[in-house]
Amino acid sequence: MLVEYVIEMITAAMSTGGYPILFILMALESMIAPVPSEVVMPFAGFLAAQGRFTFLGVALVSALASVFGSLVSYWVGILGGRRFILRFGKYLLLDEGHLEWTEQWFRKQGEKTIFISRFIPVVRHLISIPAGIGRMDMKRFVLYTFAGAAIWNVFLAWLGVLLKERWELIHNYSTQIDIVVLGILAVLLGYFIYRHFKRKR
Repeated sequence: MLVEYVIEMITAAMSTGGYPILFILMALESMIAPVPSEVVMPFAGFLAAQGRFTFLGVALVSALASVFGSLVSYWVGILGGRRFILRFGKYLLLDEGHLEWTEQWFRKQGEKTIFISRFIPVVRHLISIPAGIGRMDMKRFVLYTFAGAAIWNVFLAWLGVLLKERWELIHNYSTQIDIVVLGILAVLLGYFIYRHFKRKR
């Protein structure tokens, strides 16, 4: 099964590669990559419980990696997001008005949005790109990304410390939450499409 294979790859890489692999995995997790923090961080906590990592090291490395990965996506949004939407947005039901709305949103609500998004499955993988498109202040973006990511990563790592060999239970339960979040996002997307065509009539 693909999911089990991915988990085996992640755990094997972290077991042999240490902190550099933890950094790479959590950086990818903060970009659009299928690397679940619900696997990486509990296992890192398990390794800390075994004395192979330190808990402080896990917390610091993972938070910095989350910021790094988020900044990559942020700059993708800044450098290419606006041009992409202006050129191809019509195929995605997006236009310049949506760009202006995004910019205003991240000017007024950017800090809350970035912080809260770090705790929401799926959303945290994507939110940095619209933050870049909306030209959110980069210093604030980094600060709130670091704060939200650090809290979330430490929470998952601490669960891994508590559960030890049963750390994989976290992934099993989080998968169900992911399905619920995806369902909510699908409903919101359907509503957006409905409103778009209704406005066009």
